[in-house]
Order: sequence, then C-alpha cells, then structure tokens
Amino acid sequence: MTDAIAPGASARLYSQTEHDERGNFHYEGDLYLAGEALLPLAARIERHLAEYFSTTTFAIRTEKFAGGRKVIAEILDTPTDLTGRDAQNAFIVEIRDQMERFGFTRTNPLQDFWSCSFYCDVRIGQAYWAALAKRQGNRNPVDTVISLAAFKKRVKAGDRLKLIDAPAGHRLLGTNREITKVRSGDLILEGRSYLSFPRASAFACDGRLIRIAIGSEYGPDDHLLYEWTRKSVA
Repeated sequence: MTDAIAPGASARLYSQTEHDERGNFHYEGDLYLAGEALLPLAARIERHLAEYFSTTTFAIRTEKFAGGRKVIAEILDTPTDLTGRDAQNAFIVEIRDQMERFGFTRTNPLQDFWSCSFYCDVRIGQAYWAALAKRQGNRNPVDTVISLAAFKKRVKAGDRLKLIDAPAGHRLLGTNREITKVRSGDLILEGRSYLSFPRASAFACDGRLIRIAIGSEYGPDDHLLYEWTRKSVA
C-alpha cells in the first residue's frame, strides 16, 4: 500500500505497541480515516488484505452492536500450515496488525477504560480446514457433480439421508432419516434434528453420495458422508 501516514499515526504496528508506565495504551493506524462508515472501512480492509496476503483468501463481514462495531476477517484458504497453535496465533496477529492500521485504540485496564474505532476479529474458517485436507488427500472423496445450489433445488421433503461415515463416536452414524422440510439454510430431519447447509466449498455431491466437510484443527479431514435416496415419484 502507498497510503500516506495519517497525522499522529504510530510508526509501530498494533502488536508492537506497549502500555506506558501508567497503563495507557494508545495506537492510531497509518490508514485510519476519522468518521469513516463501517461498510467503506470493511471494503478498504478487504482490498488491503487481498493485496498484502496475496496467497490467502478471506471472507470479510461486519457487525454492529450496542457496544460498537466489528470487522471480521475469516481465513478461507492459505498455503500456511495452521495446524499448530503457535502458527495460528502468529498468523492471526500478523493479519490483525494489518487490520488495526485502519483504526485507533485507546485503553487503560487500570482505569477500566477502552475506546476504539472498531473491534477487529480474525478467525480460521472451516473452509480452510477443508482446503487443507484436500491438499493432504481426502478420505471418502466425492466428485462434485451436483453443486450446493443445484442440490438445494433438487432435494425434497420425503427424501432420505443415511449417515454412512462420520468422525469416531458420532451418535447418528448408520441412521437413515427422512427429510421432513427443506429450508433456505438447512434440512429438517425426522427426530427433531436438522442439517445446516455448509459453504459451497465444503460440499460435494455426485448424485448419490454427499460429503460435508466439518474439519477443525483437531481433525482437518473430518466430514459427514451421507447416502441420498430420493423419494420415488409414482
């Protein structure tokens, strides 16, 4: 980025800024614009992260609440191996440092005081673990013949889903349940349970088998594998 440093901005990054002897913490980023609305702010952060972390993909979203406003950067994929907690923390700090350049923070924990232009949150998305597992070699791979969008249009109440593979100890492994209702965000299954639709990148369907990635740092390749039986039409 070639943006000029804002007047009064710190030459240090957020993580490099220390509290003074009285407990005061004052950081103002070089890309901070006073009075900037949340959506333009998030758009600038999104462009900057895409340029600065050119091999990493993010999903940026915002929240407003009584105590302020927040910009959330969700890591969808990166070549960096984030399976270790130290690697996760280091990468999150690096990303947050770049986001904090767009804001200011003044705080003193000894006086219970905190003021900032926006709250910054960095998360590792489930899509990252699915992408990592794919690079390392998935178990139970399923060809993506039917996209998630197409599946939502084709699946109907009366169809059945049989859970044929899942992480060890899954209580519903082997069950065959009827779909009682199809909603925009999930499927309602008999037995008062539901199955949320994942991100498109975590979904694969070949017309009979459905694979939904649910990986995490503890099991990047964790997934649910269903057999989809469509209701016969007389």
